[in-house]
Amino acid sequence: MDKPIYITPKGLATLRAELDRLWKKERPEIVAVVHWAAGNGDRSENGDYIYGKKRLREIDRRVRYLRKRIEDAVVVDPKDQPDHKHVFFGATVTYINARDEEVTIRIVGEDEAESLKGKISWVSPVARALMKSGVGDVVTLRTPAGKDELEVLSVSYATD
Repeated sequence: MDKPIYITPKGLATLRAELDRLWKKERPEIVAVVHWAAGNGDRSENGDYIYGKKRLREIDRRVRYLRKRIEDAVVVDPKDQPDHKHVFFGATVTYINARDEEVTIRIVGEDEAESLKGKISWVSPVARALMKSGVGDVVTLRTPAGKDELEVLSVSYATD
């Protein structure tokens, strides 16, 4: 394992719910379809059989991935962070960049990241630049377009 798999309690619950849905609902449904299709004779041109087997492989691959991620996950509850004045995992940070754009992001685990919803991975360049900074600090972010300066306006830790 190269780096820890940090995740919030909510993120872990989401992974477990996906695993549960795939293993207990979707996989048994596909197995039933494949079983039915296999009983129809020639499998070489049987779309239900071919698609079903392919979907089973996809589900099994995802189930293995989810089980491993859940097993190796290090759950970090943002509200339990010892220092709520500085940026660490789970922080919600509002900053202003050199173009005077105000941005609010939340630093989460890799499996939880959704950039369109303002959730960025703790290993992303922005999160890494902001780590350990506090309100009023200016940090430098290296981008392909050059350096950008980010000024931290607020740091908070959500309780969801």
